[in-house]
Amino acid sequence: MLELQLNMFQALAVAALVYCLGSFLVKKIAILGKYCIPAPVVGGLVFAIVHVILRSAGIVSISFDTTLQTFFMTVFFTSVGFTASFRLLKKGGKQVLVFLAVAIGMVVLQNLVGSGLAGAFGLDPRLGLCVGSIPMVGGHGTSGSFGQLLDGMGVTGASTVAIASATFGLVAGSMLGGPIARRRINKHGLHSEEIAQIEEGVDESDHNFTTNTARFTQGAIFMSVAMGLGIPISALLSKITIMGRPMTFPSYIGAMLAAVIIRNIWDAFHKELPSSEIETTGGVSLSLFLSFALMGLRLWELADLALPMIVMLLAQTTMMGLFAYFVVFNIMGRDYEAAVMTTAFCGFGMGATPNAMANMQAVTKNYGPAPRAFFVVPLVGSLFIDFFNSLIITTFLSVL
Repeated sequence: MLELQLNMFQALAVAALVYCLGSFLVKKIAILGKYCIPAPVVGGLVFAIVHVILRSAGIVSISFDTTLQTFFMTVFFTSVGFTASFRLLKKGGKQVLVFLAVAIGMVVLQNLVGSGLAGAFGLDPRLGLCVGSIPMVGGHGTSGSFGQLLDGMGVTGASTVAIASATFGLVAGSMLGGPIARRRINKHGLHSEEIAQIEEGVDESDHNFTTNTARFTQGAIFMSVAMGLGIPISALLSKITIMGRPMTFPSYIGAMLAAVIIRNIWDAFHKELPSSEIETTGGVSLSLFLSFALMGLRLWELADLALPMIVMLLAQTTMMGLFAYFVVFNIMGRDYEAAVMTTAFCGFGMGATPNAMANMQAVTKNYGPAPRAFFVVPLVGSLFIDFFNSLIITTFLSVL
């Protein structure tokens, strides 16, 4: 079998083409656009499916340098950090706490379902955590960390099950979120308040902006400084421990927090940031990051899952859909912003925060802006929930 290794520039070229393929398919296949499936998810899945077919046939195996995948992820979350104004937090702080409480409830349910079904199948209940919040909320990073820990504790196959489940969740969360939000929006006749303001002639500048090279350069400088400052911030966060175990934070969290600090210093001095340029750069980075992530799906690992694992994954997917549709929507206010939060909840509750952001981006592209959702979800999905998820997993391991 031919082993094809792509360097980071070749991988970037493929990721760009994968995104173009996804955009083309979303435009041409009505159901994809109708249900707000993100273009990089579509293109990446096509690539991953073709890859697993070629690999299974013994024709070619493709691997690629993921350096730029990490880079684009960091750029995107840095751009999100620049949206976190403390002045806005005063208005939306309660929503952040409510959304966090809902997410914590979901984490507990995922682990109860996972460990309960594992026990019902006669498996080690701790293995059920590898189909619970470890891969679902934690993603591949937490799966690698806790998977190795559980392997060391004698839980056979923990790492493999956790990584494969994270892969499944990444796909399922992206496919599930759009249809749920769309149904709520159409059923209740919801609409974006921002669109209404634009139609009345209010605050139109945020949606149609005139820019130039100098402003994009300024935006790049701000983001570069934030990413550089993020390294020591992440180093400090890595020293936080719970029950003697170091906390696992995503690699981009330092840069995101640095961006928050810079944004609010600028606000305090009443200075203007090139916000539209930073947002645009972040949007491009998100699309390329997701193309990389979906391209790298190792779908053949899912084929190795035993029937109990498949049953548990389907149970998690069903529970997530029902929880997002009935609980998240109702608790978060039953309005358009709440509907957008349901699609985000599916994204980070079964995959990763970038998937949540892509889900929201796909929905708001069709139905209009949701600024409150874009403020609340990144704070909960990329910072607070990781802390509580690690704490809850550790508690379950102690009990089981």
